[in-house]
Amino acid sequence: MTSLDTGRRNAWILAVCQAFYICAISVDLTLTGITGYQLAPDKFLATLPFALITVGAAIVTVFAAFILQKLGRRFGFALGALCGAVGGLVSVWSILHADFWLFCLGTAGVGAFQGFAQFYAVAAADSVGASYKSRAISTVLAGGILAALIGPMLATTTKDLLFGIAFAGAYLLVAALSLLSAIVFLVFFRDVGIVSSSEAGTALPPRRLGEIASQPIFIAGVATTMAGSSAMLFVMTASPLAAVACGFSIEDGAHIIQWHLLGMFAPSFFAGRLVSRFGVAPMLSAGMALMATCVAIATISTTLTAFYLALAALGLGWNVLVVCGTTLVSQSYRPSERGKAQALSGLLGNLSATVATLSAGAVLERYGWSTINLLTLPVLAVALLLVLRWRGISRSTVGEGLA
Repeated sequence: MTSLDTGRRNAWILAVCQAFYICAISVDLTLTGITGYQLAPDKFLATLPFALITVGAAIVTVFAAFILQKLGRRFGFALGALCGAVGGLVSVWSILHADFWLFCLGTAGVGAFQGFAQFYAVAAADSVGASYKSRAISTVLAGGILAALIGPMLATTTKDLLFGIAFAGAYLLVAALSLLSAIVFLVFFRDVGIVSSSEAGTALPPRRLGEIASQPIFIAGVATTMAGSSAMLFVMTASPLAAVACGFSIEDGAHIIQWHLLGMFAPSFFAGRLVSRFGVAPMLSAGMALMATCVAIATISTTLTAFYLALAALGLGWNVLVVCGTTLVSQSYRPSERGKAQALSGLLGNLSATVATLSAGAVLERYGWSTINLLTLPVLAVALLLVLRWRGISRSTVGEGLA
């Protein structure tokens, strides 16, 4: 089997592990805000456990990038999944003993899992040629489809299974799925080298991090993923609490998250092909438009149908932005620069997501659901301007080359 065949095979293995990861994280998406609300000594702290998932990911991201480069992705990804297993078990223990701060530690462990899992799509892109990168990224993201369908349902059906204590059984499921992911990596995944876009890219020496980060394509890619992730998490973190505040049930909140996850991962079957056919810039504009649609629906109505449609549009927009942004970032560095470029990209993305999740509960409590959605528009506008700047510079460079 050639390295390219192994790379494509790995993309499907990463898709399976993506499914396990998303199924596990969907439990936290569905229940952590509500569990935190019940355990928190102060209700303003209700979304802190959820925010610490992102904080844990942000802290681990830099280390994860270098661990994956040093130990290889097979052992690195397995290590990340084991962090999720430990985090799930700590969450179970904390719920059984009604310990809010221990629950925060458990969700931070799940965040460490996320810190490694966010490199699944990048790993797939690195192991195939330039023409297949967007499709490889979409293949990995498609692994979330099954999780979107069954994850929230599993969260609500298993939440009372352990000693009849609310939510403990669901977090045991998090631990089991994380452990299963670690096993799959150790048994089936095989490390391959990065497939460079050109032979010249393979031969060139590594540049300084500042030089890599100052490239318009890197800035546009990072800005896109930062805007997409922070806007998505800001709205999604608040949505179950907003739904309950509007008189809907926990089960309704789970269904809202289910629609959101379907929106996040359903486009993965065709998003990569659309990017290859129409280009990054037009698809980025489409992703921004979908995010704006979420804002429009959420500010017009707070019916259950409006929650479903808004969160589905949010997920669709996120998927397009992540595929486009990750594609741009993967084209901005040489193989020898992978570790530091991915570490910086992941760190910036997680820092923005951390701010979003930490502030979501307080903003919702003080200003309401409509404000939560409206505040995403300036973030998306800045990212769009940086993408347009990259496109302008890129076209100018091509024009000079033809002159």
